[in-house]
Amino acid sequence: MRSPILTLAYYVLIEALRTRFFIVILLLFSIGLGITLFLGQITLIETEANQSSILAAFFRLSAVYLLSLFVITSMVREFNDHSISLFLSLPLSRTHYFLGKFLGFCLTACITALLFGMLLLFYADYQQVIFWTGSLFCELLIISTVSLLFVLSFNNTVQAFSAVLAFYLLARSINTLQIMSLGVLYSADTFNDQFVRGFIQLLALLLPDLEKFTQSAWLIYHTGTLMQFLLLLEQTLIYVFLLVMASLFDLYRKNL
Repeated sequence: MRSPILTLAYYVLIEALRTRFFIVILLLFSIGLGITLFLGQITLIETEANQSSILAAFFRLSAVYLLSLFVITSMVREFNDHSISLFLSLPLSRTHYFLGKFLGFCLTACITALLFGMLLLFYADYQQVIFWTGSLFCELLIISTVSLLFVLSFNNTVQAFSAVLAFYLLARSINTLQIMSLGVLYSADTFNDQFVRGFIQLLALLLPDLEKFTQSAWLIYHTGTLMQFLLLLEQTLIYVFLLVMASLFDLYRKNL
């Protein structure tokens, strides 16, 4: 008999197919290819480097946007039509339900990263594309888990997606904010300045450093290494574990 976790993960993949999730990825492929062809016509030097960097940045943002929206809308739909109550009325624990949905979203993230990485093989070295694709998968794992946490907290598409967007922008820019807060141009010693500096340092400790994930520079300068990827993978596993625990706590406290 198939495990309920695997069954739920299978239905998540079926939902991705029925909601045209992968067709949207193909449309993004077309847009990305059009951008690279346009750049090839207007750039005079380092054409391939410009194409790969712009395409990688476009694919990264597209993957994050698409997957987070899919996770949020999928869960909100289950809350609205009470499918979650139907699932939990079966001999199925909330932990099994959550892990099944989580596994399904992880598989969707893996397929998404592989699809976006495939097109980059035409513009960059295959080893760097492998590192880039693996790093994108790690980033999507964090984003999908964060999306699950926020959608369980808010049960609303707009609020959950806004929270995910704020998390992503902060995690992407926290290193820059940290440098600015410690710079010579920000050396005032008033209480407000110290509070802001301390708050930014606290955020830097709590948030993943997504600026180091999925770097376009790997594709251009061939600077990606296995050690870098393993460090990112370690960071991903730690954050995903903590976010899963927080999501399970939030799910168990709900009156469903």
